[in-house]
Amino acid sequence: MGLSVREYARRRGVSHTAVRKAVQTGRIPQEPDGTIDPVKADAAWDAQTDPGRKATTAPKPVIEAPIAPAPKPQRETTPAVPAAAGATFAQARTAHEVAKAQKARIQVDRLKDEVVDRARATALVFKLARQERDAWITWPARVAGQMAAEIGIDPHVMQTLLEAHVHAHLDELAAIEPNFR
Repeated sequence: MGLSVREYARRRGVSHTAVRKAVQTGRIPQEPDGTIDPVKADAAWDAQTDPGRKATTAPKPVIEAPIAPAPKPQRETTPAVPAAAGATFAQARTAHEVAKAQKARIQVDRLKDEVVDRARATALVFKLARQERDAWITWPARVAGQMAAEIGIDPHVMQTLLEAHVHAHLDELAAIEPNFR
């Protein structure tokens, strides 16, 4: 048999609302009969509380009074919400601080222009590849006449042959899958 919420709050030196909130959020366990085991609750409270927010003063003294049995709950209580994946507050705080440090490092790298925006880089590469493709497609029309004159064949035949070979080569290049690693 444990303590009532109000009695545990007095022993802990906090308000009964803080204890109710801790029970509802799953920070401290509650017995099936609705009472609180002070040993289990103290251990859970200490493990789930931010060390920076703990009271620097000693808890209020406990005035011992005869303990009346806690009344049976009139309605069924909702089950307490379990702690997220069993992580203690210190573990959650550490993970949060690591994430903040990584975010800050990325922001500093951006300010130093050491980080490239992925969408902008992708758009630039696409634009450059399109310009190169267009230059290759128009190349046979520009050089076919000169090449045909040098070897003595019909310029139209030379342009048709060059265009076919350039298009075949561009199709091969388009089939290449990028390897990012």
